[in-house]
Amino acid sequence: QVQLVESGGELVQAGGSLRLSCAASPPASGRTFSSYAMGWFRQAPGKEREFVAAIGWTSTPYYADSVKGRFTISRDNAKNTVYLQMNSLKPEDTAVYYCAARYKSGSYAKPGDYDYWGQGTQVTVSS
Repeated sequence: QVQLVESGGELVQAGGSLRLSCAASPPASGRTFSSYAMGWFRQAPGKEREFVAAIGWTSTPYYADSVKGRFTISRDNAKNTVYLQMNSLKPEDTAVYYCAARYKSGSYAKPGDYDYWGQGTQVTVSS
């Protein structure tokens, strides 16, 4: 079992920046944080949860087209933490942002392929 806790969400003006953090509890015996692929998803009111970014075991990043060039995902395996740096924020980025962890292979962009989820952190971008 892995517990994920997101932080860093808040109200920000359009064009501003935020950095989200996701801290993971120590994984089960025999596994390390670095063995999990980590993802960020978001869900706006009335919409489905959508992929934002992911980072693999080798720290290769993946991004949704809508955030490419503005968001950066990174991980610090020594701190069991993954980050999402969000720049040039737009009102359409407003959503609850969720951190997710996946141990097995699968699609980085499919929510159903992730094993563990955090509670989410609210990001609101005002125009």
